[in-house]
Amino acid sequence: MLNSDGIPHLVSLTKIDKMIKCSIILLGFLLHSGFIVAQQEKQDPDRGYHVRVGDVAPPLTLILTTGDTITLANLHGKVVLLQFTASWCSVCRKEMPHLENEIWQPNKNKDFILIGVDYDEPLDQVEDFVTQMKITYPMALDPGGEHFSRFAYQKSGVTRNVVIDREGKIVFLTRLYDPTEFNEMKKTINELLN
Repeated sequence: MLNSDGIPHLVSLTKIDKMIKCSIILLGFLLHSGFIVAQQEKQDPDRGYHVRVGDVAPPLTLILTTGDTITLANLHGKVVLLQFTASWCSVCRKEMPHLENEIWQPNKNKDFILIGVDYDEPLDQVEDFVTQMKITYPMALDPGGEHFSRFAYQKSGVTRNVVIDREGKIVFLTRLYDPTEFNEMKKTINELLN
């Protein structure tokens, strides 16, 4: 680029210095952010769960949107999948069609039950959510997140699945929707049912 006198215009060193400093600061920030995420994963390898695979599932009495009551104790002998969800959760919405089509529909007539447990939302909102998502598996209410807190820390976030075997032991835990993890969960459920 030429200046008004026809002499080549050079970018000043101060501008280059500022650009380099900004780049270094940005790079440092990005590296630090990655470090923080890695540290959080090290500190929270259970992803917010306070139950573990192999634990007996805590006692639970669920009130379904139909008004029916169901307890985990009454489900002994069945494979149970509890899906912790909420209508405001975009990841839950992404996962729910897969739960409906790949897990509930193929297994609903076996010794299996999938129950959605909606985190702290009123009945009418949960019913609208079920309609929007076009799911047919049962949905339960979880006022105050009481049921959720039996499995995970209160503020650790929904989009969780808990697979419980026929004897009432936890055999698989998921967090968020990851297709690989989802397929592993599906395989575990199929193995438990066969």
